Amino acid sequence: LLSHGPNYRLPASTVRDQALAIAGLLVNETGGPSVKPYQPEGLWKELAAEQEYKQDHGKDLYRRSLYTFWRRTVPPPTMANFDASARESCVVRESATNTPLQALDLMNDVTFVEAARVFAQRILNEGGKLPAERIDYAYRRALGRHVKPAEQRVMLDYLSFQLDSFK
Repeated sequence: LLSHGPNYRLPASTVRDQALAIAGLLVNETGGPSVKPYQPEGLWKELAAEQEYKQDHGKDLYRRSLYTFWRRTVPPPTMANFDASARESCVVRESATNTPLQALDLMNDVTFVEAARVFAQRILNEGGKLPAERIDYAYRRALGRHVKPAEQRVMLDYLSFQLDSFK
């Protein structure tokens, strides 16, 4: 039963919100106007020529996904890749697929890269001096639990491998 992995994936909006929350970037303000976070440049020009996408700045980049501005003809690409509803009709249950585009989004989308950089900086600044302390801090922050000894061995081995390869 355990070999097949989890059978539940977070909804599209929650994937982004969780990454921002772990990094400490998520803005929890309630209410207000829609915001326009990062999107690929020129996307609206291709599909909605009558309007230009003007990205927000500052804290509006990190508002909850619930407040993201949507156009039905041009939904946010990351949300679409993570199976968010197209909002053309009511959807009771969103589908949950696993595709290579989702992995590419998590590795390359500006929001996730920025969240990863900020999270790494927090681990270095707040996680302690020793690698083992930093690993435990990262686990507590991201997973809400302490790292298990076997997991910590794997992470420390991987860290030493990476340090050796960069030397």
